[in-house]
Amino acid sequence: MPNFLNLSDAGGDAVAAMLADAIDRKAARAGWPKGKVDADAPLAGHVLAMVFEKNSTRTRASFDIAIRQLGGTPMIMDAGVTQLGRGETIADTARVLSRYADAIMIRTDDHAKVEELAEYASVPVINGLTDLSHPCQIVADLLTVVESGKALPGLELAWLGDGNNVLGSLIEAAGLFGFHVRAGVPQGYEPDTSFVEAARAKGVRIDIMRDAREAVAGADLVVTDTWVSMGQDHAHNKIAAMAPYQVDERLMTGAKSDAIFLHCLPAHRGDEVVDAVIDGPQSRVWDEAENRVHAQKSILLWAFGKL
Repeated sequence: MPNFLNLSDAGGDAVAAMLADAIDRKAARAGWPKGKVDADAPLAGHVLAMVFEKNSTRTRASFDIAIRQLGGTPMIMDAGVTQLGRGETIADTARVLSRYADAIMIRTDDHAKVEELAEYASVPVINGLTDLSHPCQIVADLLTVVESGKALPGLELAWLGDGNNVLGSLIEAAGLFGFHVRAGVPQGYEPDTSFVEAARAKGVRIDIMRDAREAVAGADLVVTDTWVSMGQDHAHNKIAAMAPYQVDERLMTGAKSDAIFLHCLPAHRGDEVVDAVIDGPQSRVWDEAENRVHAQKSILLWAFGKL
């Protein structure tokens, strides 16, 4: 079953094919209403079940629009109002939803849940976010980088802040596409070692450092995310540790003059990033947000064996 739980489930060639397809489909829709179905309607008659155990704006909206533009139908379920929220097992939920839908996307906390869902489902399962990884976001990020005219091999990516799920998936992407990551993170907030080790084994440079300026120096791409993710405790302590990694105008001057800035959103303005950066000329944040739709479409096509 072509599940998309992490980027490595697809591999570099397949993710490259997703990016090429997303570019083509996005261009073909230029000027169209958002609700108009793609000319080829490749997923006509297909149903995508979407299960949300975490709040969502971009994942919910982009997958909803993505399956509609491909000709299919979304089925959205918040876990709190389903039997999953009342103790039904992941395995039983997987078995049932496989009878109702042609694929399942889940946004949850523990990565073991999406792995269990994939084990018992008889249809493709897509990871819409877990505490470990966020592969769908990274396909959109890579698409935004390519659209900005930057080649992925040899790219110098600077990350500032928490070593979270987004950074983990970016490091995984670095291993697939041959770019380098310098992660400026405070002590105790490093990224998952499995992603770091796997990427280094493929010959890419993954540097974990404490100095924000050193991380950003000469970077092609500067990326950050919220310091405190949904459901995390001890927010005050964490914010204090993250303060030196705020992306402001002065920090951005250390990157290359044509560097771009990304943030997967939602942004806590004044914490991890200042207004002048996220709203400034180097920001590609809003293109990045739009590209969730185009990336999701290509991920779905891959999962259905149509890419």
